[in-house]
Amino acid sequence: MCFGGGGPTDAENKAAAEGRVAADAAKQEEIQARASKKREDVTEAIESSTERRGGMRGGAGRRSLMRAGGAGFLGRFG
Repeated sequence: MCFGGGGPTDAENKAAAEGRVAADAAKQEEIQARASKKREDVTEAIESSTERRGGMRGGAGRRSLMRAGGAGFLGRFG
């Protein structure tokens, strides 16, 4: 066992802390850049999907299973 002191100096601790701060800042910038890119991709996908279907009317959108008329649950079993 070593009890002779000799741990990191104040200058080394300060340099390490500054390095951690710089690394955290770079990591945060990367996270923000990825989030921005993902947001743009999602917006683009939604817009192209809406354009392709011609808006929200008709098309191959979701249909309600609880519809009162015809093909829904209530029409079959209600």
